Amino acid sequence: MTAAAPAATGRRPAPVVAQHGGTTHWVGPLLVLIVGMFMTVLDTSIVNVAVPTIQTEFGGSTADIAWISTAYSLVLGVIVPTTAWLGDRVGLGRLYTISLVGFAVGSALCGVAWSLPSLIAFRVLQAIPGGILPAITMTMLFRIVPKDKFGTAMGLYGIGVIAAPALGPTLGGYLVEFVGWRLIFYINIPVAVVGVVLALFMLPKFAQQPTYRFDVFGFLTVAVGMVCLLLAFSEGASWGWTSYPILGLLLTSVLSLSLFVLIELEVEHPLLNLSVFRIWPFVNSLLVMSVLSIGMFATLFYIPTFLQTVLGLPALQAGLVVMPQALVMAVMAPLSGQLYDRIGPRWLVVSGMLIAAWATHLMTGLTLNTTTGDIIGWTCLRAVGMGLAMMSVQSSGLSALEARLTSSGTAINNVVQRVSSGLGLAALSALMVSQQAQLTADRYGQITATDPQVAHLGLAALYQLARSTSLEVVVTSFTNMFQITTWLTVLAAGLGLFLRSGRLPASGPRPAMMD
Repeated sequence: MTAAAPAATGRRPAPVVAQHGGTTHWVGPLLVLIVGMFMTVLDTSIVNVAVPTIQTEFGGSTADIAWISTAYSLVLGVIVPTTAWLGDRVGLGRLYTISLVGFAVGSALCGVAWSLPSLIAFRVLQAIPGGILPAITMTMLFRIVPKDKFGTAMGLYGIGVIAAPALGPTLGGYLVEFVGWRLIFYINIPVAVVGVVLALFMLPKFAQQPTYRFDVFGFLTVAVGMVCLLLAFSEGASWGWTSYPILGLLLTSVLSLSLFVLIELEVEHPLLNLSVFRIWPFVNSLLVMSVLSIGMFATLFYIPTFLQTVLGLPALQAGLVVMPQALVMAVMAPLSGQLYDRIGPRWLVVSGMLIAAWATHLMTGLTLNTTTGDIIGWTCLRAVGMGLAMMSVQSSGLSALEARLTSSGTAINNVVQRVSSGLGLAALSALMVSQQAQLTADRYGQITATDPQVAHLGLAALYQLARSTSLEVVVTSFTNMFQITTWLTVLAAGLGLFLRSGRLPASGPRPAMMD
């Protein structure tokens, strides 16, 4: 396609990018995409640190305050499936710029919130562009970058994807402790402004795609299914996994998503093209990514929890302990991207997952006397494996898709990551709560008031005994959880053996679809 003539202003026209032709100058546009992706991923992790402070200022129960994160997650689950249609309808470049502006506006509104209901409402508005940006940036990256440079590009892109969740708790802890919780939202505004300016001047123009009528029934069924599923994961621990509301949500989700699949297979222009599930390399990458996401978010969530509840560290210091792993992943992601272009994903993923599994196994050695140095070493070792594997998995799956399936593939990839991490954390949390209850009952069942070693203890000694017993129970549940995560990671390494090995040709046929 020939670029348009220069405008009267003298501004140099941007190159027009086809569906996957790539452009010669792709590094600059890639950096623009990293800005938007990093901002949205960082916001997700940084807000969690401020929740206790927000509760102190606005009041409300723990269940009420949890809706700051729950409402955001529910809207993401609804909006992500629409990104393929929106990208074709509005245009990828224009949609990216609009979403950056929308995210900045939503962040500003969150910063001026005057009550808990107003903050939750503004988080809903913020989540709309927050759900669009991660999905369309991956689609844009796929179309900007030449196929033989895709691994290198994904490695650079992975700096934002991998490092942001680990940097969030540290940055959030600092801002909340020394500045104020509102700045965790205001900080997005200058980042978004810079992103918009860079996007206007550096992003290429994307070839316009044909658009069709919006798949209303497909949207309604997937929206209901995702909201019910994510809500069940979010509230299962507090409502009870076997309670009627949770069982009702899960049943509704299964029925709605089943109906969504039937609709998408019948309509002429579906909201998401489900034929991506007939391409084995893509499906296998989703399986590996699901297990990988569970392990990554389990470590990012439970290690800070251990540092605060067991070792008694404040939030900021706990964040500083987990920050080195972010720096390690930021170094490993570009390196793995370059290796991907040379040797393919198979051995990067297998070796990375095995390193991560060994590091997770070391975490089963957590005790009341574990030092922060031990934890930094274990998390950094795991970060080496994650840095080798994570972006290689995504690159492998997306590079297996035909250009016409890219938008649907990236949307589905984002949904699977969100659902798998939510399901994994919910299952592991439920297991830990159950184990803690059983272990507590067993430990205290061994102690009786007539025990001669207990009867002569004073109140202070009894309190200390109860506290040490409680901490030992918590530590045991943590080690059991990391043991499960270890074997899940080994399973992901096994699935990695089915990934492609060798350099991806610059051109050639795509993998055949499964019958």
